[in-house]
Amino acid sequence: MSLDLSGKGAYHPPMRASRLHIVTYREDPADAEVLSHRLMARAGLIFKVSSGLYAYSPMLWKSLKKAQGIVRDELDHAGCLEIQAPILQDRQLWEQSGRWDVYEASGTMFTSTDRRGTTYGLAPTAEEVVTAYARATVKSYKQLPICLYQIHTKFRDEIRPRFGLLRVKEFLMKDAYSFDVSDKALADSYENMRLAYHRIFRRMGLEAFGVDADPGDIGGSGSMEFMLAADSGEDAILIEESSGYAANVEKATSRAAKPAGQDEAPRDMRVEDTPGVRTCDELSAFFPNVPPARMVKTVLFKAIHTDHEEFWAALIRGDQEINEVKLRNHTSGLELKMLSDDEIEAKTGAKQGFAGPIGLSDTFQIVADKTVRGMVNLLCGLNTTDQHALDVNIGRDFPEPTYADFRLAREGEPGPTDGDPLILKRGIEVGHIFQLGTKYSAAMGATFMAENGREQPLVMGCYGIGVSRVVAAAIEQNADEHGVVWPVPLAPFEVAVACLSPKDEELSQVAEDIYTQLGSQGVDVMLDDRKLSPGAKLKDLELLGFPFTVIVGRAFRDEGKVEVRNRREMSSELVAPELVTQQLTTILEDLRVGLSDS
Repeated sequence: MSLDLSGKGAYHPPMRASRLHIVTYREDPADAEVLSHRLMARAGLIFKVSSGLYAYSPMLWKSLKKAQGIVRDELDHAGCLEIQAPILQDRQLWEQSGRWDVYEASGTMFTSTDRRGTTYGLAPTAEEVVTAYARATVKSYKQLPICLYQIHTKFRDEIRPRFGLLRVKEFLMKDAYSFDVSDKALADSYENMRLAYHRIFRRMGLEAFGVDADPGDIGGSGSMEFMLAADSGEDAILIEESSGYAANVEKATSRAAKPAGQDEAPRDMRVEDTPGVRTCDELSAFFPNVPPARMVKTVLFKAIHTDHEEFWAALIRGDQEINEVKLRNHTSGLELKMLSDDEIEAKTGAKQGFAGPIGLSDTFQIVADKTVRGMVNLLCGLNTTDQHALDVNIGRDFPEPTYADFRLAREGEPGPTDGDPLILKRGIEVGHIFQLGTKYSAAMGATFMAENGREQPLVMGCYGIGVSRVVAAAIEQNADEHGVVWPVPLAPFEVAVACLSPKDEELSQVAEDIYTQLGSQGVDVMLDDRKLSPGAKLKDLELLGFPFTVIVGRAFRDEGKVEVRNRREMSSELVAPELVTQQLTTILEDLRVGLSDS
């Protein structure tokens, strides 16, 4: 028996709609809250198995493979090497890095125990496994730099899965990890990956931008999120357009206006009765000459750690708001919990609304936002119910606190670079890159022999892209009232050829010829040969969102031409059948070149 390797008779995947298991629906799912979820469900791209768990249809998987192909191509060209790590990861590895307790406390990781009593976690990320691999295989500076990546399934136990593929328990992710000899070399690897990310999203035909971000549980120093602009995005981004500054609100900074009266001479502190007056607005009404910018709010909370709690008092100007992410980072806690009214009264001796830095119990660690520094003659609580203190001065009436930036930057405030007003945009996070440094390598003993003959920890970077999220976000960014609008690079098919009367042999043959000619020129084309009414077929194709549709129908009967529709522009023109292939291949090639070169 011999194998036929000639290619003759080889199997070719079906590109006819009648064989592609296309199933569409008229109604939105009851739990769909955003446009991409509604359209992906109606177009039959996803099937909900359980809360936060979806099956991908053949059509969607085709788009996901295209996204993966672009990611692989760019990372390979950037010098990265593809690996595959196990999804099931031993608890001991995560204990070595110190993250097991963190993830277990947050409830993020799915865990299980095997028949031998070994505890495992389903990977939400893979720093530990890849660091262990580098620990075992990288011994000398001569092997560095190296960057390893994989495209694999990840699991995170979302508290509230929602928005279809935008917030799920199981998802497809690209994660990469760089290993370098120094912080300077890491900065080069980080920049190399940053540029690769911009190329990846540009080649996908997506409007994406990088923003400064909080590193979160991954840790490290420098961190940048990549966002797709979308009105429905969960992330709020503050942008100073003149300088190019952009940051997630969790990280953003701005220039806070200084309150009037900062050049006054300190006055003697005085105590005033303020019965039932608790908030800054109420205090402003009670003391008309004291605006909120001259007040200091005292916020009492607990920082929760894995093995203990710490009590904190955060001082912030009355006209500002606390950024809880920044404040949590300052305390190094896993989470912050505001004290209840009963806890406040027990700890301060005063009811809620009257806490202040004067005479505060040393149970509390005190931190003040940087906007509090230098305030004079301020108003604050003094831990006595129905009383506040005026003309309070820091360092005289209460000890000078520690200062940190934990103020929430807001739209319209002067930006940090040029001072121009910040603009608020919504975005969907699709990628995140981190400069980890030696956070994991030092904890896990992943070292190498440096050029000077000394052993030192590997310097690491981490780089993620939510591949399944990118595809959903692409729909969110580009869809319209008629359905999905695929960017050409991610479309399951670039062109659909639709015969509106499949029983008409002449029309069917014209459609077949165009389909064959386009395919021979490398166009990713589908022939819609389904036996549907013309109206139902065209409505389906609008919902499915292929970039171009060639319609063979009445226009061919009347004028000998076919209709070529551009889905994004919702425009059409009549073209002679023999010119369709040349026209579409030229358009598609120009578009590919534009996305690669722009």
